Amino acid sequence: MPEPKPGWVRPERGIASLSRFMIWLTLRVGRPFGEAILPFITLYFLLTARQARRASRQYLARVLDRPVHMLDVARHFHTFAAAILDRVFFLSGRYKGYKIDIDGLDCVHAAMAGGRGCILLGAHIGSFEALRSVGRMSPFPVRVLMFRRNAGAPTRLLEQLAPEFARNIIDIGEPDAMIRVQESLARNELVGMLGDRAPGHEKSVLTPFLGGMAAFPAGPLLVASMLGVPVILFSGVRTGYRQYTVRFELLAEQITIPRRQRAQGLATWMGHYARWMERLCRAHPYNWFNFHDVWVAPQVGKHGENHDGP
Repeated sequence: MPEPKPGWVRPERGIASLSRFMIWLTLRVGRPFGEAILPFITLYFLLTARQARRASRQYLARVLDRPVHMLDVARHFHTFAAAILDRVFFLSGRYKGYKIDIDGLDCVHAAMAGGRGCILLGAHIGSFEALRSVGRMSPFPVRVLMFRRNAGAPTRLLEQLAPEFARNIIDIGEPDAMIRVQESLARNELVGMLGDRAPGHEKSVLTPFLGGMAAFPAGPLLVASMLGVPVILFSGVRTGYRQYTVRFELLAEQITIPRRQRAQGLATWMGHYARWMERLCRAHPYNWFNFHDVWVAPQVGKHGENHDGP
């Protein structure tokens, strides 16, 4: 299996700077001014975030099925910047003025009725924090399994903004991470994780995605298989100004990956996950905020240039 590129675990300097600035601005000056300078933040991102800019062009070329212009990339970055602004408000508990539609919550309640807890598997699509709106109406706590080192400064600032956010994080990089996950599930809690970016040198699985072969981490599926609890796909898509749709759909009552057929089992479940993600990306193309090149080039020239995409 291919391994993710080393750059996947390097905190993105452009994204980190953007996040820090917007958090500081929102808390001290207010949202109207923050919204007014979103175009300037977008321009800054276009000029400085070379890796993210290139990844955006590659992704948009696939999802839009047409030549990509700089305005497309600018719209992608602007949507991301607006989502960061919304994130600050979600984490500070200020939902007033937002319209958040929720679909599929019944499947979460059905899964939790078994008393074994549940895994929520998502992607870098829209806002993970939109899920907090569901938590306000649900009796089930939500823990977040994440690679804390990759999150960097923006997450540390958000932890200061919402201390309970920090308390609910289970750091993948800590040796007791899986014990804490098992304890959370034993308490019939929800454990959320994102499955479209690999931490470190974690093994990845190749799967068809947006017209090419993409590499996504095997870890989330292996964790789900080991724990044997229901797995629900979730997304919090930004559909308009202060508008989100949080959607849940059952992936499996239990993911089974036979040890002797591990590669085949991983490929099958990863295919389900990638098709779900592709449907969301096609419907909301500017909401995927991965900003990493996940595709494996089919051909490399003598100078090492990638011939698969811009």
